[in-house]
Amino acid sequence: MPNRSRLDPAAEWVRLETTPEDWKAADPALLTGMLAELHLIRAFEETVLELAGEGLVHGPAHSSIGQEGGAVGSIIGLRSADGVNGSHRGHHQFLAKALTHVTQGRFDVDAIVSGEVDTVLQRTLAEILGLAQGYCRGRGGSMHLQWFEAGALGTNAIVGGGVPMGAGNAWAQRHAGTSDLTISYFGDGAVNIGSVLETMNLAAAWHLPFGFFIENNLYAVSTEVHEVTGEPRLSGRGPGFGIPAWQVDGMDPLAVHLATEEAAARMRAGDGPAVIEAEVYRFFHQNGPYPGSAFGYRSKDEEQTWRDRDPIARTTRELLELGILSQAQADAAREQAVQAMRDVASRLVEPDPEQDGKRRIRPDLWPDPAFVDVGIRGDASELDGVPTLEPLEYEGETRTGRFVDSVAGVMHHRMEQDDRIVVLGEDVHRLNGGTNGATKGLAKDFPDRVLGTPISENAFVGLGGGMALDGRFRPVVEFMYPDFLWVAADQVFNQIGKARHMFGGENPVPLVLRTKVAMGSGYGSQHLMDPAGVFATSVGWRVVAPSTAADYIGLMNTALDLQDPVLVIEHIDLYPLTEQTPTDLDYRLPLGKAAIRRAGEDVTVLSYLSMVRHSLEAVEQTGVDAEVVDLRWLDRASIDWDTIGESIRKTNAVLIVEQGAQGTSYGGWLADEIQRRYFDWLDQPVQRVTGSEASPSISKVLERAAIARTEEVVAGLERVVAGMGQR
Repeated sequence: MPNRSRLDPAAEWVRLETTPEDWKAADPALLTGMLAELHLIRAFEETVLELAGEGLVHGPAHSSIGQEGGAVGSIIGLRSADGVNGSHRGHHQFLAKALTHVTQGRFDVDAIVSGEVDTVLQRTLAEILGLAQGYCRGRGGSMHLQWFEAGALGTNAIVGGGVPMGAGNAWAQRHAGTSDLTISYFGDGAVNIGSVLETMNLAAAWHLPFGFFIENNLYAVSTEVHEVTGEPRLSGRGPGFGIPAWQVDGMDPLAVHLATEEAAARMRAGDGPAVIEAEVYRFFHQNGPYPGSAFGYRSKDEEQTWRDRDPIARTTRELLELGILSQAQADAAREQAVQAMRDVASRLVEPDPEQDGKRRIRPDLWPDPAFVDVGIRGDASELDGVPTLEPLEYEGETRTGRFVDSVAGVMHHRMEQDDRIVVLGEDVHRLNGGTNGATKGLAKDFPDRVLGTPISENAFVGLGGGMALDGRFRPVVEFMYPDFLWVAADQVFNQIGKARHMFGGENPVPLVLRTKVAMGSGYGSQHLMDPAGVFATSVGWRVVAPSTAADYIGLMNTALDLQDPVLVIEHIDLYPLTEQTPTDLDYRLPLGKAAIRRAGEDVTVLSYLSMVRHSLEAVEQTGVDAEVVDLRWLDRASIDWDTIGESIRKTNAVLIVEQGAQGTSYGGWLADEIQRRYFDWLDQPVQRVTGSEASPSISKVLERAAIARTEEVVAGLERVVAGMGQR
């Protein structure tokens, strides 16, 4: 028989419950503050459901009624500088953080609604109704509530989507030298989401001051926890990653508070993350004013059992027994909260003059429709006054080196100048600069700012997004291959790309995402895509694609100055090329400026990356007098329409050249835009050179057949000439 010995987890896993002595020992001001916040949040949520029932809430109304104890108990003891973010059901978390910020968690029980409290309630309700005075100017609504000043980092409609971003905020807090912490709130449904589990691993490995707060309300919509996991004690996820965990009755705010205090002490001391599982219960359905029993997935008896454990009733009972307040004061606190919400609602809605007995949103409170696209990205005013240089016109001192050395060199130079820059990605710190040498020398000279990550793109790019939103650091994230963006698509597109706009249009998101196109290297269908088309048609991203080392330096410098997320695309074919670059690495290429690599009269060839060189080769082989335009900037906000338009008006023909697959083509979008802008100047339809429909295969022959090179550009030029009737 084999020898067997018990393996115990390295991290502690406990259940914490309060005793009568804990309630007696608690600061009375803390307890009355809890009760005040519970009442205010409950009355707020009742008002939301009332307005939703009248059809005045556009979209969902995910009520937190019944779950307030977890939010209030865990947040009332936090600092304003501590961060919290949450899920689609996040009104209570946001309000607890905002109310604690303006009151420091201390309330006069006889007058719980101060002017600042009233403002929080009104602006929050205005946001949920989609009004201009809301915290996100009406864009966030119920599911995207953010107030950075209060440490409310943003609630999130994607299940588990905000967790990596919260970890990024925690990373920034720790590395800024503070003892602040961040807590991310999510439900039982998110516990099995990859981004959450990836972030648990990363937060543990990097000892981040990050709390994973699980609101276990037993149901993901109507699916019960025990149906979807073999371990329904969800805090058990923590010890699996070496993270200590607390399980607590979320209907007991003091128990939640005490567990959070213990977890916070660990986080503030630099001992790493913590998991808290609060057992709570939403009294209503997933969305709207009806109980779950109305839909048949819960029994009325179950619901009543949990209502008997209402956190407001529990807290009130304890305070009465302790003599901290009287029954009259308890009743008055409830009435104050209800009346405050009546007053708030009366300022936002009014009787509908066209429908007797009904209400409507006050028409003057809606956002201006002209605000719809404002803040998708910044105005680039941060580039005002920076030194610019056009490499095509440069005649100064140069140096000779490989393209890939310029990639590493400009990053090294900027990291010397700016200690906010942090590089992170898989293997960026090893192999003498990653798999291609693009980060060569960085880990040696900046060991604390070059972070080799686990193979978990969701976690590390989302963490980078959280760092960027914090504002104290400027992350540069590397995806080893662009196809990996699909693994992290939620973080890349739903989170980072939309963050500025959906939270009101003002928050900078200074993040650079680097990746390389590797077509021709034999890495097959899941490593070789060109991501330009995907990013250019996704909101919020700027995209650059340099074809020369000199351009790379200037474009990367500009990308690092911008307050927007920027995708920098590189190409493996360019890395080994030896080129001349300016010795001064401080110059920037202007935002939105293309380069004419060859002037011509017959056709405008638009391209980027390595295909610029293939286009020039094809022009030489065919003798077509083509004007070759290197786009450099590819996103719709930055593309150089002046240069493109001037060329088209001269040549009256366009050939768009790219290397990759048709399905994710950049040229498809570009051709549509050109034909709408310059239709009257075109003598024939826009022609395109792309790869095939298939992704490149491993076979050398099939890979070559799937991508475009010089020969395909030659054929494209011949089609253009034939269309003009010249040949």
